[in-house]
Amino acid sequence: MHTPTESPDATGTGTHDLRHHGDAEVRGRGRDLTDLAVNVRAGTPPAWLKERIAGSLGTLAAYPDGREAREAVAARHGLPPDRVLLTAGAAEAFVLIARALPARRPYVVHPQFTEPEAALRAAGHEVGRVLLRAEDDFRLDPADVPDDADLVVVGNPTNPTSVLHPAAVLERLARPGRTLVVDEAFMDAVPGEREALCGRTDVPGLVVLRSLTKTWGLAGLRIGYVAAAPETIRALEAAQPLWPVSSPALAAAEACVEPRALAEAAGAADRVVVDRAHLVAGLREFSEVRVVEPAEGPFVLIRLDGAAEIRERLRMLGFAARRGDTFPGLGDGWLRLAVRDRTTTNRFLQALDLALQALTVAGR
Repeated sequence: MHTPTESPDATGTGTHDLRHHGDAEVRGRGRDLTDLAVNVRAGTPPAWLKERIAGSLGTLAAYPDGREAREAVAARHGLPPDRVLLTAGAAEAFVLIARALPARRPYVVHPQFTEPEAALRAAGHEVGRVLLRAEDDFRLDPADVPDDADLVVVGNPTNPTSVLHPAAVLERLARPGRTLVVDEAFMDAVPGEREALCGRTDVPGLVVLRSLTKTWGLAGLRIGYVAAAPETIRALEAAQPLWPVSSPALAAAEACVEPRALAEAAGAADRVVVDRAHLVAGLREFSEVRVVEPAEGPFVLIRLDGAAEIRERLRMLGFAARRGDTFPGLGDGWLRLAVRDRTTTNRFLQALDLALQALTVAGR
């Protein structure tokens, strides 16, 4: 069994900074650091996508009309438009869920992206935690979620653990009277999107979140979407401000679900597999490093003694890594690393070797 639940302290967040994200690792120094802290695919957005977005600028005098983009995204998953809602990134969707959907006993499965819990707390909810354990490779047992949980949030593949939970396991969390929120922000980085639930209409209470910012390099544009039952979509939409998604973001949404874009994303997912295997193989060479495996996302989670000092030494050597201690369920011995190309990974592994040697010399 995993650690079933945890009640945060009186501050509401325990000792974890739920608003800390990878961009903080490079903010102000992004030009002189190789970024392994943010999980946006390198070299994006592609030129053709930039052109599509630029082509929308002539429409800025008009209010955004998201109907065509909504239809395109829905069609990509074989859904009617009334089952899809476009949002200003997946982060907005978490806020809408927290504000618009009823929840007396919400639970978040950790470690995972911290915005769902932060949004729920900001909306006045008391949030329970289900903590998955490193000893179990952060695998989920549905029995660890309390029976009375009426809203459950889980990532798949999960940030930061890179664990891909089987769809059949997640389905066991669904039941009448419960909202099951599955964050699939990184699912398009998994070849074939195996274990995806987006597009399913047979799972009661299912709400799936997707992001277009990771694979396509659109973090600054903010575009994502929710797939859920029509009544849930209506409740979320009612909580949105008018015109929540800009015309350039709508243009990007349409472009990113076209056949050539889906083919490009599939190719990128295949490259992630190869590049991740190279990174993991290199990390295994260090006896001091433990890698959470099997990793299935475009990032890996590692544990090592002196991780905080190693992270600072890596910064001095030109690399930004994501600290792990802001994720509930992890401590200060964890780092998350984005998967990059082989050349970048080789440079990073050399830097990690130097950082570990320096730590040894320092007697730590």
